[in-house]
Amino acid sequence: METSAKVTLFEDIFEVTALNPDGYKFEGVNRLQAIGNTFNCDLLLDINCAIYSLKETDKFTLVLASTLHLDGSPADHFSYSVSSEPTLADNYEYVMHGRVFDISYQKDGTAVIAFSYGGLLMRLTGDQRNLTNIAPDMRLYLLLKKD
Repeated sequence: METSAKVTLFEDIFEVTALNPDGYKFEGVNRLQAIGNTFNCDLLLDINCAIYSLKETDKFTLVLASTLHLDGSPADHFSYSVSSEPTLADNYEYVMHGRVFDISYQKDGTAVIAFSYGGLLMRLTGDQRNLTNIAPDMRLYLLLKKD
């Protein structure tokens, strides 16, 4: 399903290259290291492996979205209620809500963006031209599905 440009801030297919690459393992959490197929972004992502599992060489679609509303209407980022209305989340297997807490730009044109999803962290590193829709302190949704 195509999503509106005003909803989807970033989308790519990633391949898991390592699980828990630093050797640290927290109960119920896996840290994935992955590389994006289209934009060649590097990804470090903590997921709750008790409810969603990915392993090395798995491929998955990752979407960062400003809202789950299919019509693009703004999300209430401070509460969530289950509704019978279809949402973007219906098309994905794992969804988290969080915020951008740091963006740094390197001289070579690379952006490093840090996200927090209630203590689960994500770092997305890539060409800043491909990450221009993401701003500091932005609240957004992360959506995953296996390919």
